[in-house]
Amino acid sequence: MIICNFAALTLNDMRSKLFGEAPLLRLTICLMAGIVIGDIMGGGYWLLLFLAMAVMLALLLWRHAFLQSLAIAVCFVLLGWLLVQRQEASLRVQWPEGEVCYEAVVLSEPVEKSKTMAVDIMLVKSSQKLKCYLYKDERSRKIRIGDGLRIQSRIKENSDWRRGTFDYRRYLEIHGFVGSTFVASWKWRKAVVSLDGLSRQERTKLFFLKQRSRLLQRFAEEEGNSAQYAVLAAMALGDKSALTKELKEVYAVTGASHVLALSGLHLGIIYTLLSLLIVGRRWQMVSQLLIVLCIWAFVFLVGMSTSVVRSATMLTVYALLSLGHRDKMTVNTLAFTAIVMLIVNPLSLYDVGFQMSFMAVFAILVLMPLLEGIFPREYLLSHQTVRWLWSMVAVSVSAQIGVAPLIAYYFGRFSTYFLLTNFIVIPAATLILWLSPVVLLFPSLAYLLLYIVKCLNTVLEQIAAWPGASIEALHPSVLQTAMIYVVILCITYILTIAGYRSGSPQP
Repeated sequence: MIICNFAALTLNDMRSKLFGEAPLLRLTICLMAGIVIGDIMGGGYWLLLFLAMAVMLALLLWRHAFLQSLAIAVCFVLLGWLLVQRQEASLRVQWPEGEVCYEAVVLSEPVEKSKTMAVDIMLVKSSQKLKCYLYKDERSRKIRIGDGLRIQSRIKENSDWRRGTFDYRRYLEIHGFVGSTFVASWKWRKAVVSLDGLSRQERTKLFFLKQRSRLLQRFAEEEGNSAQYAVLAAMALGDKSALTKELKEVYAVTGASHVLALSGLHLGIIYTLLSLLIVGRRWQMVSQLLIVLCIWAFVFLVGMSTSVVRSATMLTVYALLSLGHRDKMTVNTLAFTAIVMLIVNPLSLYDVGFQMSFMAVFAILVLMPLLEGIFPREYLLSHQTVRWLWSMVAVSVSAQIGVAPLIAYYFGRFSTYFLLTNFIVIPAATLILWLSPVVLLFPSLAYLLLYIVKCLNTVLEQIAAWPGASIEALHPSVLQTAMIYVVILCITYILTIAGYRSGSPQP
């Protein structure tokens, strides 16, 4: 009985601590729950009626705080349910049985397969995205982003292919693909197509993708398709098509894969650089607006991946709050970002990048204050080098704790040298991102940038060859992964309470 009462009190304290300081977090959880329920159970038009009734009930219960909070939670569950049903319905398309003629625009650079060249295309009349596999020849190798195509082929539904935890159909749905097509060499040709049927957002995104393609060509002129170019293209412009399996494995084993996927690290570096260049405390609102516009232009330039959109949204909120001199990066900010992204694309909840990006930032926000509290604040303020080193350790360990269960579930490994790797790749990534625009303006300096990338690859290859660099074949189940996070949350709470009782300045 005593143990049960203690557990209940602990749970209530944890809930008060976590949700009291981040009220949007519980709404985010309700929205996620609705998405999962809707994905499993399905639904119909009655969901809209129930949502309207729940909203009315929440408005009527304004005098009863607890009941109103419960009604709002139900609203978000129903909202997630309705949103995922609408999106899944938009992805279910009945294609004709035979071949059809259609016009499309190319959205990605061709990727060479064993017998085909794979490209992403969008139908200009319906704005529907397809995976297109063209017969491999000299013509298909020369296709570039923005090219118009006139095709005659049969369009098929997305495949249900699976391997381990990877669901190919779900992957295509998350990224908005509604079908695929295989095209013989004599059944397609380049053509001038009208883009008037595309939305303004799609046309803007296509414009920036064309600019990225031109920038990639400038980088390729210096080094071709070597490992240096592949890493540079991934880090600076978000294009991972040139990365080989061997190179990806090196970065994965050493725990450095996060620098190849554009995320908060990269946008944080860019934000810092822009803040140094755009100086103007007297015109702070104008300078912050310019920085935000530059950040979102970069987001469009690199293809609007989930992690980079999350980072840009958080940086936008950060910039707005900085104008009022308020607390900026909080769990509440992260929860708000998640709500916005899930409303726009509810299926992104199942995206590995979405999950890892949010869990990494959540862990940093929650765990980093605990780790920083190990050293007295006065000591860190008086020893800047120790403060920088310990901040790097705290961020790396916090992020690794947040994503380690997901990495084990999806990829079956744990990188043991991640802390050493981060002390190498983060400064290198900073140099690469800062030098990239300089090289575009002064191509003669490209050798310096490529030399840094070459040194980075060499060091990581050596670390990957060390014994015990990676623990393999983990693969916990969904329940085991969830329980690991419960254990991490309980340990975090215990350490937080211990910090308060010892008098250490834990937030």
